[in-house]
Amino acid sequence: MRLTQITHHDLDGYGAATLVAAYAEPARIVHVPRYGDVGPVVDDELKRLGKTKAAEMVLITDLGIEEPTIAFLRRFAAMNRKRDPEAPHRLVVLDHHTSSIDQMRRQGLEPKAEADNPRLSRFDLGDPSVTVLVDEASSATKMVQTHRALFATREADPARAEDLALLVASVDALDLWRKDDPHFPGGFALDEIFWDNVGTLVPVGHPAHDPFVARLLIEATARLRAGATPAELERAVPAIRGAIVDELMRDEPGDDASLTTRQRMARALARSDALFHALPDGTLLSFALDAGTFQRVSDLVMASGRAKRLVNVQRAGTLSFRSIDGTALDGARLFRGGGHQDAAGGKLPSGTAFSLADAVAQVEPVLTPQKSAAADSPFAALKNWKG
Repeated sequence: MRLTQITHHDLDGYGAATLVAAYAEPARIVHVPRYGDVGPVVDDELKRLGKTKAAEMVLITDLGIEEPTIAFLRRFAAMNRKRDPEAPHRLVVLDHHTSSIDQMRRQGLEPKAEADNPRLSRFDLGDPSVTVLVDEASSATKMVQTHRALFATREADPARAEDLALLVASVDALDLWRKDDPHFPGGFALDEIFWDNVGTLVPVGHPAHDPFVARLLIEATARLRAGATPAELERAVPAIRGAIVDELMRDEPGDDASLTTRQRMARALARSDALFHALPDGTLLSFALDAGTFQRVSDLVMASGRAKRLVNVQRAGTLSFRSIDGTALDGARLFRGGGHQDAAGGKLPSGTAFSLADAVAQVEPVLTPQKSAAADSPFAALKNWKG
């Protein structure tokens, strides 16, 4: 069964993703930095599943349950009632926020405490294919480990068992802020490593993003298990990161190991199809790239002749344009912005964006209105018809 994980964009959310990948093979992992984006993200997922014939599983981890999510849970169950009873979609929600229990109660959903764990609440949506668990005494990463039977398709690598166990303990101590826990210092160190590296080398949206972060966390945890202090681990991270990048770049054409790690990765990212959406006028649009990464990658893309103009849209709604033909400023002016001819910025009309698709939907009609309208016109289909 195809598995999609939707998880929080923090150490616990990525810890949960790392554990899921140890026990299954997720087809997609969607990271949500802002709780305000959960509603639009799950709405998009529901629309996709409504068109999917084969049964799939959605696993939601570390996202506080609020009204939009509760509406999604109910609509998911309603969708399942219309499907073949032999092929329902499955939904598993693993959360640990006390506020989630409060929100569920406000919507008329009372928790059922588990006999062997009074801090674990189960909610009944009237669909056996929907499992909603909230454990106030556990991190999401630990919940994934505890409840892995709900999604697992394999056993974890025995050689990594101790590292995974320590990762769970460290993230659990940090996320629940148990400062007297002996694993707290290691969890704090992992948190710093996570934030320093999660978006600077392999951005969200690239196929190597989650494997890169997962391996970094596991390798760092292995150093802690071997006795490294937080300070020693911090000094070891560049070597750990470099070894991971060496492996990622092993088959990359034109890789130059004499360059810095970011410069090497930028060359690979500039050739990526997954990070960019081509607009009708040839502008390449990316979403939520780190500013430094976008600067390096856009320069390499334009130098290669792949595009003359790029725009990067941030979640907060800011746009950064780069060009080699003096059109960056023209683009920025359409979004209440300004700057230089080949480096300029603006702001989305709606204020924010929650995904690449959302960014494209907001930018394309403004940046290329005539081309977009032509592409949507019924005459476009007639023009290209070859019957």
